[in-house]
Amino acid sequence: MKEHISKREIIEKITPVIENTAMRYNLIPLEIALDKENGKWFLRIFIYCVEHPVNHQDCENISRSLGDLLDEIIPFKYYLEVSSPGLDKKLKSKREYLIFKGHKVIVKVKNPLDIDLAKTFKGEIVDYNDAYGLRVLAHETGREYDIETDNLFSVKLNDIEEL
Repeated sequence: MKEHISKREIIEKITPVIENTAMRYNLIPLEIALDKENGKWFLRIFIYCVEHPVNHQDCENISRSLGDLLDEIIPFKYYLEVSSPGLDKKLKSKREYLIFKGHKVIVKVKNPLDIDLAKTFKGEIVDYNDAYGLRVLAHETGREYDIETDNLFSVKLNDIEEL
């Protein structure tokens, strides 16, 4: 009889292991995804470093350090992929908004913020706070806007020189 595998439970078990391993290398795991594609499982870990752009050595260090540890937790064959978030990563959480404070982004909102500002605009993350949401400096107007999270359609990194 085939046992049901809960992706959520596996991710909950492996997240602390991944976070502790990344911390040893001064890296931050931004996203951990476990997906089945064409009958094969893929564990994808996107890492970030405050001190320097993520490089191949960072990815290799994480992959080698995690391999055996994750094999003990994940009860099936999987492919491990460790990489940087990419130049156009979509930011999805307040944690990511704070990590990427000061970075350039492309913001899409559901409802316009200002008559002088399009629903899609380039800016820079100023801050995030639960009270006012995401604060962004819009390049088009030179003004700061507080955007409630339920008005955000997407926030995508646009900071090529930073990553």
